[in-house]
Amino acid sequence: MSTEFKKWSLLLLLAGIWGGSFILMKRGMYTLDGDAIFNSNQVGALRMLIASLVLLPFGIQAFKKIKRKKDFLLLAIVGFCGNFFPAFLFTFAETKISSGYAGMLNSCTPIFTLLISVIVFKYPLTVFQIVGILIGTIGLGGLLLSGQSANTDLSLTHVFAIVLATFLYGISLNTIKNTLGHINAVDISSIAFLILLVPSIGSFFYFDTLNTIQTNPFAKEGLLFISILSVFGTAIALIIFNRIIALSNTLFASSVTYFIPMVAVFIGLYFKESIHYHQVIAMLVVLLGVFIANYLSSILKKRT
Repeated sequence: MSTEFKKWSLLLLLAGIWGGSFILMKRGMYTLDGDAIFNSNQVGALRMLIASLVLLPFGIQAFKKIKRKKDFLLLAIVGFCGNFFPAFLFTFAETKISSGYAGMLNSCTPIFTLLISVIVFKYPLTVFQIVGILIGTIGLGGLLLSGQSANTDLSLTHVFAIVLATFLYGISLNTIKNTLGHINAVDISSIAFLILLVPSIGSFFYFDTLNTIQTNPFAKEGLLFISILSVFGTAIALIIFNRIIALSNTLFASSVTYFIPMVAVFIGLYFKESIHYHQVIAMLVVLLGVFIANYLSSILKKRT
């Protein structure tokens, strides 16, 4: 099997795992018939708790490698901004919006990542990055408006919950890139989830999750989907992502960004979710901005 085939196969697999995470959140909250299982906070708490337990052995081992106290604060930022808070924001949002639309809004992450790197870390912008940010911002505005027009009962609070989550992802990614380069990606994630173990346990009991497991007739079904989300969407996805980087580079690995919302849309359509063509167009505009700002800019920079 050639390296080229391996890296593309793994990239598409990763896109499938992360793109499918949005419908898994939804299925953790509702059955196909619309019966309630876990509420949004309980799904977030379970997702974080299961992921923390899965990565616990790796986190304990990696914990011994950390020498600087400052790194623990930075890793806590990664844990809370890159995982904990978004887990609750996404499930809250999906109580009112479709999983496909949630996947579209997630495509804004690279735009916020670049903006934060410029504003906070004084990253110099190229002309293509400026153009890409402007196009991406227009696409984001289109996504917000298209969501409101497609569902007049939709509260913008739920839409902005995902926008806030993608902003937090941007903080986490910039923290990793600009301050934690001396720690490998697997150790960063495992320690971040080790830090999240206690708040995850606290959230589990605070939101009365155990009672739902014991009393809801669909709890086993919901737990199955949340467990798949937690295990595959964290530990296994992390291993795949790092394997892709080893076979190629970070630029190629980051191209998974373009496939995730598309996978989310196709899965949403399969489950007969309401997805409108103007939402898809707005998503493509965002992805065009991401492509120009990240991929095209990097290629032209290398050539010069």
